[in-house]
Amino acid sequence: MFGKMQRAFWKALTPDLVVDEPKVLAQPVSGLAANVVAALGGVDNLKSQQPVALTRVRVELRDMTRMDRQALTVAGVPGVMMLEGGVVHLITGLQP
Repeated sequence: MFGKMQRAFWKALTPDLVVDEPKVLAQPVSGLAANVVAALGGVDNLKSQQPVALTRVRVELRDMTRMDRQALTVAGVPGVMMLEGGVVHLITGLQP
């Protein structure tokens, strides 16, 4: 935790010298079912993904047109919130 605070402090003082941490690349087995990944356009269409809350996953897509909303519904994703820049929030609900 101290390391993150120290990094934020130096980034605030010298924003051009401290490099941002790279985003985690999406892996097909890191929390998304195979049918959900397929409905999002496949593994190669995912830039990054991260859980936002217990009921939501934030996914960055390379090409929004490859996403199939009906296939996401069939895969068990009750809600999809599309944002700008290829960002999609999958409302997953509390899954057992």
